[in-house]
Amino acid sequence: MSKQKSRVKKPIVALVGRPNVGKSTLFNRLVGQRKAIVEDLAGTTRDRLYGEADWGGRDFMVVDTGGLDLNPEPPGSGDKDGFQAGVSSRLFLTEMRAQAEIAMAEAEVIVFLVDADAGITSADEDIAGLLRRSDKPVLLAVNKADNKKRRDEAVEFYALGLSDPLPVSALHGTGTGDLLDAVVESLPMMEEEEEEDEAIKIAILGRPNVGKSSLLNKLLGEERVIVSDVPGTTRDAIDTRIEYDGLELVLIDTAGIRRRGKIKPGVEKHSFLRTMKAVNRADVCLLLVDAGEMVTAQDAHVASYIIQEGKSVVVIVNKWDTVEKDTYTINEYTQKIRVELKFLDYVPVLFISAKTGQRVNKVLPLALQVHSECLRRIPTSEVNRLLQEAVAENPPKGSRRFRLKFLYATQAGVNPPTFVFFVNDRTLVHFGYQRYLENKLRERYGFWGTPLKLIFRNRSER
Repeated sequence: MSKQKSRVKKPIVALVGRPNVGKSTLFNRLVGQRKAIVEDLAGTTRDRLYGEADWGGRDFMVVDTGGLDLNPEPPGSGDKDGFQAGVSSRLFLTEMRAQAEIAMAEAEVIVFLVDADAGITSADEDIAGLLRRSDKPVLLAVNKADNKKRRDEAVEFYALGLSDPLPVSALHGTGTGDLLDAVVESLPMMEEEEEEDEAIKIAILGRPNVGKSSLLNKLLGEERVIVSDVPGTTRDAIDTRIEYDGLELVLIDTAGIRRRGKIKPGVEKHSFLRTMKAVNRADVCLLLVDAGEMVTAQDAHVASYIIQEGKSVVVIVNKWDTVEKDTYTINEYTQKIRVELKFLDYVPVLFISAKTGQRVNKVLPLALQVHSECLRRIPTSEVNRLLQEAVAENPPKGSRRFRLKFLYATQAGVNPPTFVFFVNDRTLVHFGYQRYLENKLRERYGFWGTPLKLIFRNRSER
């Protein structure tokens, strides 16, 4: 077990503005610097979107929000349908405002986006008044400045009393480099998050009512466990430090992530951001699903973020005592999970009942086994022997002139296990062949429950 080093928290940049000024387009442009996978992580189309970006050597999170309208029109007073539509519209705007305010509270830098074509609106003035009272750095980005005339007219936005207007075109990318320069310049230097030197951190994740608290309590009730509570005031969670079989562990409890359409405005909107932070800190993630409902879209979103962060994971199917079973039930349920989480085919699945204690005694040993897999190192000679055998068994497709050739390979790191393959031309590496090599590594060495990172470099990039 290797010591864990301190890690620097990623700062958050929030994009805010009234509806239809191009926030989502700018969001895609910014996170596209790293071709990040953009997911609707919070659960509905009007909720916050999170993505990773980097610029000038700084990594940060970008948060897209729904349109912010501080003074929505009151519900209509005409016919019943019109009145109901007005009420729904106002509730919709209220939820979007709650989302934007939470994003602004969490952020280190706020980017206020306005529309060069529309000019200054009353909604822009209201939002600017709110932002002037903020103690956060605020950058004013004037979007849709697609030509010289609109870029010159951006000076009118000085009237909002914020920073210098930065004309951009989110659609075409014009001016986004200057905006990113300003973002990075405004980012504070983040303090290192304190990490336990040798404690293995295990995060318990899942939707509400899947049994996270019951599992935690059952784990703490196991024999050979010494418990002490560590308040996590800066982490929005209570970490529980335990000693298990001579090892120091930290169990990280997280708020439940509601299903699509079930998220309420207010404090509950913080839950996914807290879960993301827990994933960032964890060494192993336990993804709990309900045996009665199985895998939902929200579970898949969380799982994809776990893999994106390179974390080891175990899928825990709770409430197994409520399922009528026969000889084939476990295999059938396992197959369903493999289909719903097809990108986690290497992850162990454990069926438990936190209520009755069935197989709960296997949770921590399995988590520790998965953690040891992510620290596994393979000698370079063995990696190259496997590579030679894999290529001989299934040579890369291509013509004589344009055929992928492997020079050698080596393991460059652990947690997650990272392998570097030196080739004649990395553009010839097909995704299918990359998957083939990953499967060969898993067949021989396991790497159970941990993602693998495969990097391909040209011979000149040694």
